[in-house]
Amino acid sequence: MTIPDSSRLCVHTATTKPWPLARAISGYRAAGVRGITVWRDALQPQGVQESARWLRDSGLTVVSLCRGGFFPAHGAAERQRACDDNRRALDEAAELGAPLVVLVCGAVAGQPLAQSRLQIAEGIQAIEPHARALGIRLGIEPLHPMYAADRSAVNTLGQARAMCAMLGSPQVGVVVDVYHCWWDPDLETEIAALGAAGRLFAFHLCDWRVDTRHLLTDRGLMGEGCIDLPRIRACMAAAGFSGWNEVEIFSTERWALDQEVWLRQVVRAYHEHC
Repeated sequence: MTIPDSSRLCVHTATTKPWPLARAISGYRAAGVRGITVWRDALQPQGVQESARWLRDSGLTVVSLCRGGFFPAHGAAERQRACDDNRRALDEAAELGAPLVVLVCGAVAGQPLAQSRLQIAEGIQAIEPHARALGIRLGIEPLHPMYAADRSAVNTLGQARAMCAMLGSPQVGVVVDVYHCWWDPDLETEIAALGAAGRLFAFHLCDWRVDTRHLLTDRGLMGEGCIDLPRIRACMAAAGFSGWNEVEIFSTERWALDQEVWLRQVVRAYHEHC
């Protein structure tokens, strides 16, 4: 198994959530991290323009902006507001120089999943012309089925690939997050099919703790869980993916640590376990 390439290591600002954006930029640079995926909450204190200036001056590559999506809603007005917010996310990505907006697609508790999936497809179709005009890609991120009730009605790589095919736009592809898809019996086949279709847009890393205490904010550091990370990374490479390896870990336990110490642990685990 090849050692993961340091030049392709990206860290999400959500991984070091207690750090404001300026501190994340300086910390990532000091740790030898080359790429950054920016979460929209990190833009709010200083605004998009100032954030963009910091990022341009940092030497870091802005890999993507997180997150858009959440298209489904009971009413047309709410669905329109979601599309408007996604267009704002695309404008923010353009200002930052981010080539991709990650879509956590959404769901409505009590609404049939098929209806939510239709609304997701309609929402992506509505914002695709704006994404195309800006030259920004849209990455559908399937979420683990435990989130199907209220966070995403797109739960497998196969569903995401089918939605991409239905939409038929080269701007729309798939984000493979190991936390959400490691369990899928069709994982290798779907990664290969996405690669053949040119739909592999991003790759997110963390681990699944066997003793998970919270389904959203207790992700594991690479190597401390049960995901076969080297195998999945090899599948991505075999499918033609040569993009960034993005570390995205939501963990209240780790956010309580000294974030400089935590980031060193992240970088070490990336090299030792991915």
